[in-house]
Amino acid sequence: MNRSIDPDPIAPPAANYAHAVLSEHATRWLHTSGVVPTGPDGTVPADIGEQAAVVWSNIGAMLHDAGMGPADVVSVITYAVVGEPLDEVMAARDRFLGDHLAASTLVIVPALARPEWKMEIAIVAASS
Repeated sequence: MNRSIDPDPIAPPAANYAHAVLSEHATRWLHTSGVVPTGPDGTVPADIGEQAAVVWSNIGAMLHDAGMGPADVVSVITYAVVGEPLDEVMAARDRFLGDHLAASTLVIVPALARPEWKMEIAIVAASS
């Protein structure tokens, strides 16, 4: 139902994502707010890699509650604080999505709503 669009006439994606995703016959959509790295117990890890793991765990719980999974994710927008290492953030995305490619955007920002947050992610998922 969700098919990546990577036309030959344009350069390939810069990382492990699709330029675009076409959702055909989607009847259910999930749009998240910015999902932050606060764990169920209210704690926020100091390390951005651990924050990314918490964010994707939170996203996984939302997808599960909606009757969806990683393969239903069509778009990811990641916000990371300037100066933070991005390799761990992208690796966490790749571990969660596996072989599934979603459209993905990374935005570097000076700060987020709380100083302990080093990153957050918003996703869109679609299923039939």
